Amino acid sequence: MNFKKEVTIYDIAKETNYSPSTVSRALNNNSSISEKTIKKIKAVAKQMGYSPNTMAANLRNSKSNTIGILISRINRPFVSTLISGIEETARKSGYNVIISQSYDEYDIEVNNSEALYNARIGGIISSLGMETQNFDHFQKFIDQGIPVVFVDRVPNLFNVYKVVVDNYTAGYNATKHLIEQGCKRIAHFAGLEHVIVYHDRKQGYLDALKEYNIPVDPDLIIHFKSLSLKEGKKAAKKLLKSSTPPDGLFSANDTAAVGAIMSAKKLGIAIPEELCVIGFNDDPIASIVDPPLSTIKHPARKMGALSALRVLKHSNEDTINSVSEISMLNTKIVVRASSQRHKK
Repeated sequence: MNFKKEVTIYDIAKETNYSPSTVSRALNNNSSISEKTIKKIKAVAKQMGYSPNTMAANLRNSKSNTIGILISRINRPFVSTLISGIEETARKSGYNVIISQSYDEYDIEVNNSEALYNARIGGIISSLGMETQNFDHFQKFIDQGIPVVFVDRVPNLFNVYKVVVDNYTAGYNATKHLIEQGCKRIAHFAGLEHVIVYHDRKQGYLDALKEYNIPVDPDLIIHFKSLSLKEGKKAAKKLLKSSTPPDGLFSANDTAAVGAIMSAKKLGIAIPEELCVIGFNDDPIASIVDPPLSTIKHPARKMGALSALRVLKHSNEDTINSVSEISMLNTKIVVRASSQRHKK
């Protein structure tokens, strides 16, 4: 026996060339959608045989004591510490958590968000994947009044709650530290430009150079797909073998910075005498590498706890997604041997 496939809002979206979030809002007569668009989408839905799953909707509208966590990779020290902060806070209030990894891939993130939605979570905390530039897959949570909190890697489109650090100031301070050590040609290992945290760290780097009248050399700025150890080693090798190598490096994470240290040592370049290096996150690897890596300490556990508190506080409020609130935490420089030429 052949069963007819149930028509979903994603099928209607494909047919009408509207986003799934627009289709969802139109079918629910949301005032943000024009009457003309609502009529058009409803007509197509009727023609395709769409039937709202009221049972599923009722289940989703029931309160749940589970928080969904949608992150990139759990094996990163920052992320695992972030999750610990979320889980500890949630558990104290009688909540459980479901953890889902996107591996920095957009399609996986979309599929995982759908799975969490169908699991009837009471709130979602997400740190976006590197590839993510479209955020429609979070609209279904917003439409259903499910608390949405973004942490660390956040979008700039939603009126939702965000928990971040002051990445701009951190990037500025890291670069200023290298300048104070006497560095004149400072390279920057950056993440993808559309990811706000990396954009802000880079902007802090650029503004610090300008303030101290150090020319910005585009050849010293390298954008990475994942800021991996391998990428750091390869980029550092190329920079250090050039005719005008850098004498300082600010990396947007610790992993790529350690890769740079490994390449420098292999090339016989003394650290910090010939190359000062500072990273970001204060991962365990920062204190293990030789010489130990200077870095920006990231309050990951506190960020996780605060994200969970935002979900818990607003889980029973209808206004959770109608306003924008940003909690911005401070960072601090941890100076170690990789950048310390001049002791205070």
